[in-house]
This record gives sequence, structure tokens and C-alpha cells, in this order.
Amino acid sequence: MTYERERALAEEMAQQAGLLALEFQRRGVTAEEKEDESPVTPADRAAEKLIVDQLAQIFPDDGILGEEGANKSAANGRKWIIDPIDGTRDFVRGIPLWAVLIGFEHDGHVVAGASFSPAQQMLLSAAKGQGATANGQPIHVSQKSDPAQSVLSFNGFNKDGVARFDPKHLLEWVGRFWCVRSLGGAVDAMLVAQGKADVWIEPSAKPWDFAPLKIIIEEAGGLFAAFSGENSIYGGNAYACTPALEPYIQELLKH
Repeated sequence: MTYERERALAEEMAQQAGLLALEFQRRGVTAEEKEDESPVTPADRAAEKLIVDQLAQIFPDDGILGEEGANKSAANGRKWIIDPIDGTRDFVRGIPLWAVLIGFEHDGHVVAGASFSPAQQMLLSAAKGQGATANGQPIHVSQKSDPAQSVLSFNGFNKDGVARFDPKHLLEWVGRFWCVRSLGGAVDAMLVAQGKADVWIEPSAKPWDFAPLKIIIEEAGGLFAAFSGENSIYGGNAYACTPALEPYIQELLKH
């Protein structure tokens, strides 16, 4: 199977939901706090509803997992995983570094997806075996192999997942890189897929934060895994990198 239909639909829905959310951001939004202390806005809910309603019409038998509560099981092994606004804190503050994430999973494997950052007009997508693109043009991770020449994107030094690292070793490890950025998760990963950054560390996140980014990075020639080494979006954390830099990730994780 090529999953090109699912990829095209993910692209279309991500753009529609992204433009809807962008209009909310331009008007100004107020966030509520969810039980896990993460913020949610009317824009998150409206964008997720737009996507879920379209999926119900086009693929009524498929399962759905959405950050804002959409949860539908399916017996056909097909599931859509949705983050209507990845980077809600940025969204609320008017920062343009957020994205709509839509991944498609078949028999437990993410095989297609799209990530759209409306304020950047940046649409990335991929399907299994079909490569990855940015605004329709093929993309590939960089060939960087030396941290001293590489860009590290580390999302959130204040996250719970950072506590697993020895502070002294983490600082020394980070200091080996050419520069360090923290642009909010999805945008960091999108830069890695395009060869504009080289390592992405996400110490604490949910499946919907990873689903399309995993397949996009892998189809762009990069590596994706949970800290445990499992090639999964369900590990609660993840890293992505160029293949040549993977040994340096292991140096961090073994401490």
C-alpha cells in the first residue's frame, strides 16, 4: 500500500485546521488549564472538530485519537492521531512557532502524516516508502556527523523528563554542539527533517506530539526512537537525528 490518499488528506486537513486556528490567534484567545496543567483554547477544540468531522465523512470506520478528547476505536487497524495545535503556549502568546499535526497509523505503525505551521507557511508530509516533502519539494536530513558543526534542538529543559539526566553531564553534552535551539517541539522536528537542524530531543510528550513527525523524519532519511530505543510514538519521549549523530544521542541516554 502507498498511503498516498491518506497523506493527501492529512495535508488538506492540516492546512484547513491551521488556517482556522491562525484566525483565532490573530483575534486573540484565552487558555484554560487541563487536568495535566497543559493549556487548551477554543481554537484547539475547533481545529480538532474540523478534522474529526471530515474523517467521519471520508473514513467513517477508522479510529481516531485526538489530544482534545476525540477517541474512537476501530476494528480495521486504521487510526488517525491528531494534535490540533502543537505548541499551545506559543499560540496563546502570539508566537508563530506552532503546528497542526495529523498522523495516520495502520496496524500499529505510523505510515503517513502531515505537519503544518501556518504562520511559517510550512507544510511537511510523508508516506511510507514515498519520501518526505516540504511545500511539495523533496527533503532530506543533513549529512552532519560532528556535534561541533551541528544544530541541537532540545524541547524544554524544564520538562519532567529532563530529571532523568545528570545535570552536569547534560550541560557538558549540550555544550558540544555548534548551537542549541528550543523552538517548541514540532517546528524543531520539522527543521531536522529539512536538514536545517540535526538533532531533536523531546524529553516528555504524548503520541499525538510525535505521530506525523516520526514518519516525516524517517522518510527524510533520519532516525526516530524513544529514549528506550523502541521505534515508537508511545514511549513518552523521543529523539530524532541524522544517522551519523545517533552515537552521540546514546552517550546522553546512557547517563
